[in-house]
Amino acid sequence: MVVYKFGGASVNSAAAVRNMAEIIRRCDSHSLMVVVSAMGKTTNALEALLPTSCNDSQRKERLQALHDYHYTIARQLTEGLDDKPLMTDLDRLFAQLDEATAAPATAYNIDYDRIVSFGELISTTIISHYLRLRGMENKWLDVRQLIRTDSNHREGHVDWVETIAATESLRREPAPLAITQGFIAGANDGTTTTLGREGSDYSAAILSYCLNAESMTIWKDVPGFLNADPKYFSDTIKIDRIPYNEAIELAYYGASVIHPKTVKPLKNKNIPLYIKSFITPDDSGSAVGPYNGISPETPLYIVRPEQVLISIAPKDFSFIAEQNLQMLFGLFAEIGVRINVMQNSALSFSVCIDHNAVLLDQLLRRLQDDYYVRYNAGLHLITIRYYTQAIIDHIVSGRPILLEQRSRQTEQIVVEAK
Repeated sequence: MVVYKFGGASVNSAAAVRNMAEIIRRCDSHSLMVVVSAMGKTTNALEALLPTSCNDSQRKERLQALHDYHYTIARQLTEGLDDKPLMTDLDRLFAQLDEATAAPATAYNIDYDRIVSFGELISTTIISHYLRLRGMENKWLDVRQLIRTDSNHREGHVDWVETIAATESLRREPAPLAITQGFIAGANDGTTTTLGREGSDYSAAILSYCLNAESMTIWKDVPGFLNADPKYFSDTIKIDRIPYNEAIELAYYGASVIHPKTVKPLKNKNIPLYIKSFITPDDSGSAVGPYNGISPETPLYIVRPEQVLISIAPKDFSFIAEQNLQMLFGLFAEIGVRINVMQNSALSFSVCIDHNAVLLDQLLRRLQDDYYVRYNAGLHLITIRYYTQAIIDHIVSGRPILLEQRSRQTEQIVVEAK
């Protein structure tokens, strides 16, 4: 069993889907599980359909745009072929999406998972039908029946016992080719959950672990694991080999090429992870495995954009000690806000978080009764592995440092975006 994961950029058009199909066709494994994300920027478009994000007129307009985007791809892929079964399934899914987005708002996180999950269901439906029409028989699987989580919406915690049990039949009798969804999962209460933004990598890793995969490959629009994001750095270097632990650290700090939770399940079973380009699939790419160090040796840079730095100080006479920290951590967890870096003194507690306007507003309102709160938005959190002072000075480029943390190998700084 081999597991492939294709992200949104690799299936964002009819041409991209055809390219993906050719990569699948060339796989020489006797059994292939393909995990697919939503097409293009569909997840962003679905977020804009949440009840808190639009009125009914905007909802209908945005839903129509999503409808047109996917139906155009479907028609281009099936031109001259019998597309009736595909169109029937698409009509059903979009009718369900219309109903879901028209429903009254409940809790933000529950609404999010209920609506955003349609992106993966739609993309895999189109792809599965297209492959079948091209003579590539496959089994479409609803991953919500395979990956089981608790009811922690927007970042479900995997129930590994239930998930291993749910995948038992696939382990015994793997399909020659199976198509399923990334990012989404199913809770035991019957609701749909998601595994965290960009969580399709993690989905593939969960299935790789449960199915005892020989390997897992993530197909990206970059040649492999780069030492920096080419959106921010022009002189990037491809890393050929990365140890499991190093990849875990880099993903935790925000390396966009891998979801933070992806590597640990693979490491636990010594399953190699390959990162390859769907643009140049014959190139070597990068490998994550039981290596002694990165190769070639070079500094690594990770930029998390759209950050908010929040400083919190008690209004009473208390210090920032265990009791206050316990309450603050509980509040962040309850609302579903992930802390990317934190720092505390006797009188204040500072955290850097991803900017989400809805969750930030909830957090600030809950804090304001007991704490003085200040915050800055529009920031970058930059992590440098194997830094030197000259590298830090070059990256900062004269900008004031709002927060800084340094260990033997890692420097983290919060600065204004350029």
